[in-house]
This record gives sequence, C-alpha cells and structure tokens, in this order.
Amino acid sequence: MGSRQTTHRGSADAARRTDRVATVDLHSHTIRSDGLLDPMTLVRAASDAGIRLLAITDHDTLAGYRDVVGSPGGIPPGLDLVPGVELNAIVSGHPTLWESEVHILGLGVDPANEAFEAILATQRQGRRVRFERMIERLAELGFDIRAAVKEVAGPSTGTPSDENDALGRPTVARALMAIGAATSVEDAFSRYLARGRPGHVDREGLGPIEAIRAIRAAGGLPSLAHFSEAPQRPNVIRELVEAGLGGLEAHHLSFDAATAEAVGAVADALGLVRTGGTDYHGDLGTYAEAHARLAIPSAVEDRVRAVLR
Repeated sequence: MGSRQTTHRGSADAARRTDRVATVDLHSHTIRSDGLLDPMTLVRAASDAGIRLLAITDHDTLAGYRDVVGSPGGIPPGLDLVPGVELNAIVSGHPTLWESEVHILGLGVDPANEAFEAILATQRQGRRVRFERMIERLAELGFDIRAAVKEVAGPSTGTPSDENDALGRPTVARALMAIGAATSVEDAFSRYLARGRPGHVDREGLGPIEAIRAIRAAGGLPSLAHFSEAPQRPNVIRELVEAGLGGLEAHHLSFDAATAEAVGAVADALGLVRTGGTDYHGDLGTYAEAHARLAIPSAVEDRVRAVLR
C-alpha cells in the first residue's frame, strides 16, 4: 500500500520476536491528541515492553509521528514506527450504534499527502469548535474548567492554528477530575460527557465512507477500531467493506478472549486484515501494564507487515 516510504525503522534490523504478550501495537495515543505521554516517551515505553511494530494513531493528526521521526534521539533499534491516525466518523442510518459513530484507523498513511493533511486540518477545526462548546456547556452547568484544561492538556494544545490541536473529551474529563467534579475519566463520561448526558455536544465531520476513502487515497490501510459489535452487526461491516475497509481491530485491550475470537472470525470471513492494539491513553496505568494485558497472535504482525509493504 505504498507505506515502505513512510514506515520508519530504528537504526538496527528488527529484533527477533520475543515471547512477550504482544510484539505489535497498532492503536496508541499521545499528548498530540488526547493521550498523556509525549510521543517519544510512548515510543520508548513500547520498545521497552517488547513492541516491534508500533502505530501512533492520534485523533486527526500525524504530529506525534512527526515528532518522533524528527527527534534527535531517533527511533529505538528494533522498532518499526508506522504513521497512523484515528478518525471518528459519524454514522447515519444506524441510530442504535454507540453515539452514532465508528472509529476508523488509518495505518501506513503517507504523511506527505497534502490532500489528506487538508482533511485532517478540517477535522481538527471541528474538534476545536466542539471542544469549546463543551467547555461553555459545562460552565452553564456550574463547572468552570478553563484553567483546569490548560493544566491537564499539556504542551500539545499550541495555538488555534496548530496542527496538534486535536483535543477531545478525555481532556475535558481530566479537567472535571481536576476540579473535583468527577472521580475518573469513565465517571466524567457517564455523568456528563457521553451522548445524552448534560455536557455532551454532537460531533461534526467525516462519515465512515469518506474516512475510508481518504485513508485509501493517502496510501493507508483503513481498519475499524474496537467494534465489539461486529458479530452482531455484519450489515455495518459489509457496508464499510464495500467502501474500501481493509482491516478490523480484532485484538483490542478491552476485548476478552471470546470477543476477540468472535471479531476475528468476522475479519477472516470478510477477508479483512486483523489489527490490534492497546488504545493506550495513559489514564489507567503505565504502558507496560497495558501491554502486559494485550494478547495479539504473531500472525497479526506478519500479515500487517505484508499488507503495509
């Protein structure tokens, strides 16, 4: 899919696979969107945990990937870094889907593709508008979180025109925690930020078919993320396959063994590449702790490498 030119390697040949739980993580986040680690810290933590194929998939931005590639320290030996992104896509016609959206990972996209970058810039602008509306809505409810947002967001916010200004609800949730209005990110979502709750603001932006086509046009593999409902909603998957979906995240940290097996069976039946990852943000412990709970068969790494080549 043309990603040989964009997948960066450490200075040594890829290390021989170890007996660790997983050697691939194709879903992770940094401070460039709604994660807590800076990109280089995440890369080093993944390498230390035994990851040999890593994708930084921040929401609507490739800034984290660019940070690492341009870092003086370089990529750790034995680690291959894939440029990736996560697009939250709005779904119509399926009102019972969680929050009426699905998440599409773009793996191996070309970071030099100007048309794709323009799409990401538009998505980030929509994020900024939604983020501001959430802050205003919470203020109306009596929660002034502006100062807390600056405190918990870290240096990734930049200016309104900065490409890494891709903040989302986890940042709002952490701000609510900082002022004592929530006990955890999950608590903030369930009480204020999930759809139907008082602080929720509907998302605007790409639909899933548009997202898939944009990823394909940028040379990437579109993979449907953490869709545990796949076995019960084959019609949704088939619609996306017809649009160009190429992968299905069958091995997500939140999946138990039975769910992973069922979602993987859907991927196999439809000829989709199985992908998997921690979806690491940093709120629930260290990267090493998340990695220790991630089970991904070695065949997944082999297949993804073959497809991205």
